[in-house]
Amino acid sequence: MPPLPASASPPLQDGDLFAAIDLGSNSFHMVVARYLLGQLRVVDRLRETVRMADGLDGKGGLSAEARQRALECLARFGQRIRDVPSARVRALATNTVRQLSSPQQFLVPAEAALGKAIEVVSGREEARLIYLGVAHAQPPKPGQLRLVIDIGGGSTEFIIGRGFETLERESLQAGCIASTRRFFAGGKLSKKRWKDALTELGSEFQQFSGLYRNLGWQEAVGSSGTHKAIGEICAAMKLTKGAITAEALPQLRERLLQADRIEDIDLPGLSNDRRPIIAGGVLVLEAAFEALGLQRLMVSKAAMREGILYDMLGRGSENDPRDSSVAALIHRYGIDAVQAARVEATALRLFDQVAQSWGLDDDDARMLTWAARLHEIGLAIAHSQYHAHGAYVLEHSDISGFSRQEQQVLAALVRTHRRGIPKNAFDAIPDRLLASAKRKAVLLRLAVLLHRAHEAEPIPTLDLTAIGEELRLVVGKDWIHARPLLKSDLLGEPEDMQGLGVAFKPFVA
Repeated sequence: MPPLPASASPPLQDGDLFAAIDLGSNSFHMVVARYLLGQLRVVDRLRETVRMADGLDGKGGLSAEARQRALECLARFGQRIRDVPSARVRALATNTVRQLSSPQQFLVPAEAALGKAIEVVSGREEARLIYLGVAHAQPPKPGQLRLVIDIGGGSTEFIIGRGFETLERESLQAGCIASTRRFFAGGKLSKKRWKDALTELGSEFQQFSGLYRNLGWQEAVGSSGTHKAIGEICAAMKLTKGAITAEALPQLRERLLQADRIEDIDLPGLSNDRRPIIAGGVLVLEAAFEALGLQRLMVSKAAMREGILYDMLGRGSENDPRDSSVAALIHRYGIDAVQAARVEATALRLFDQVAQSWGLDDDDARMLTWAARLHEIGLAIAHSQYHAHGAYVLEHSDISGFSRQEQQVLAALVRTHRRGIPKNAFDAIPDRLLASAKRKAVLLRLAVLLHRAHEAEPIPTLDLTAIGEELRLVVGKDWIHARPLLKSDLLGEPEDMQGLGVAFKPFVA
């Protein structure tokens, strides 16, 4: 297949600033780094305890207090990165926002407070970025398998990787805040509650622990503030020099359970900020040690925020992880790559003619390209309604490198590339992406329609003009008259295009 369009971002220059923001369930983190001689050098770090997960009500709602804490923090972060170009900023929301029933009700004011776009990532994509951050901070030995565990506020990620690539990724709904609330309701602690909680978590670990143990690893690393706090407690108790071991954890737990209530926990090296959630963190870690047979866990200072930084360097280059993911989907679902290439070439040909008038950029071209390559993915399920099947697969799969919003746009393009346009086809798309998504859908529809017969012959005359939402397509007279079915399809498109907000007029030259 031909190479993808270049990124919309300008070429990197020494001195360029990057910013990565991690909207975690417990804390919000921001790292600002400067690009120098091919490397990223951190120039600033900000962290605030927000405790978003504390505001979840179990029904997909978020308390006004948690929402306000988050918005105030984001406003402060936004002031720091006001002058950093948006193309060099990536803000990712994780488990708590994933659990919201109406995430846009939070994301719209959150984006206004930050002054930048905020994306939501799946648990497995979060895991990939965590591993990437740890791998860059502490490069593994060649060929060595590494286990990375990250205990966040709402979820815990488990990754096995080699080098800078992940082999297995899992996300368990058991973070330090969530587990503290779940197992120690009312702040009460007891050995019985702890034992029952370990049993319950152990059963949840069974879904992947066997696979992980069979694959194995040579080194285990803990990422995130929870591991750092537990490592510091182990050192303060003189159990280790900062690592976390199978021998140290039970002693730490016994000391913790000397308190009857969470607010009474007295552990050396434990900060007041971490005290309300440390029980859940230690519990999850002990369950992980038991399920995975861990003996020793080193602690890394790096986490998802560092992974986001390095992922930004790869995006839009020949190392963009999304390219590899799309290629893997093509192979897995047996997509007709030759037909996809025809549709892609024509879609980009049309794109080039209207990009300026429609305000589309190279990032839009990349999304259009991926949609063209994947538009027939649903044929692996059934020919009938294959566009709907394909959209479901793309929206609900864990696709490495893509945020949830990017997958929603991709799914909407595939859903609307043929037949009528459902009224709810773009409901999941954020308002800031809606206009460009519908315009890309128009271009993909036309490209697919023009290649419905799967002909190898190129289209001689193809001129597309856009004035506002009016679109005029001119095709060659001899070419179109030799294809009566295509001509009929084109003449029927104006009615369907109304569902995309476009007044379409096909003409014959």
